[in-house]
Amino acid sequence: MSEFDLDKALEDVDEAIEELESFPQAEGVRSELDIGSPSRWQIHPVGWVALGILVIAATYHTVLDTKYLIGNFAWWHWVFFGVVVALALRPIVLHHIRLAIEGTASVTKAIAWMLAWLVFGLQLFNVVTRYSNEFLEQDILFGQVVSAAWQSFGLMFLIGVNYGVRDGVNPRIDFWWANFKPKTKAWLDFVVHTALLLPFVWMAIRILRPYAETSLGRRRSGEWPSGHRVWETWEQSPEADQLPVGPIKAMLLVAFVLFGLQVIAEIIKTGFVMIGDDEHGDIVVSEVPQRIE
Repeated sequence: MSEFDLDKALEDVDEAIEELESFPQAEGVRSELDIGSPSRWQIHPVGWVALGILVIAATYHTVLDTKYLIGNFAWWHWVFFGVVVALALRPIVLHHIRLAIEGTASVTKAIAWMLAWLVFGLQLFNVVTRYSNEFLEQDILFGQVVSAAWQSFGLMFLIGVNYGVRDGVNPRIDFWWANFKPKTKAWLDFVVHTALLLPFVWMAIRILRPYAETSLGRRRSGEWPSGHRVWETWEQSPEADQLPVGPIKAMLLVAFVLFGLQVIAEIIKTGFVMIGDDEHGDIVVSEVPQRIE
């Protein structure tokens, strides 16, 4: 074959490749065959964090004598962090876990909106009955309605805290953060959430658990009251004619659990951005240059 013919054949091959790449299906085929995708071959950063915790815990347990939890892990602590390390080797599984967690935020968002309308209705009822009681010749349960209004108002924020974190509606001061590159933002959020926010949430959950149990009627001896009339054991309001405050106090624990789950979802999301997987990191460019938090 002459040199001219060889060059012509190479040109034909290049044209055929360009035609194949012009098809819409070609991009999907390349993405499926792209074994160099960051989410397929890189370890998710949460795996390194979990591995570091295991190393520190083992060091404290074997070398240093301490009463702190880090040196006295229960068996399920070791299993949990071991599972996290294993999941980090398959980042796509962590992505699905994040989507499942964020799905709960959609549910709590809908509940929060319903509670907002409930608060509006209760407060409207309070205003109307305040000026119509003198015409009805009977007392209306004004105290219970007021109590239900402020408890619904508080529950709206407690139940929607994970939605606020997911959608970024929580106020924050982003005078410098807003101008950072996506990977810099991811590094900053990942470090702060992992080192500061998540431990704080874990500590709050441990503190609020006995507080919630006491509010729902658990005795100091650790026994729960018997019988089906559980509402009679709830913590009561010191004010007259008010609803029990036990359930709304117990919701503090639920709120921090939801908050902690969403923080974990944020850590997973920012971890993808750190390893260069912007698709699973779900980077959203905000039209607002800065937020006030």
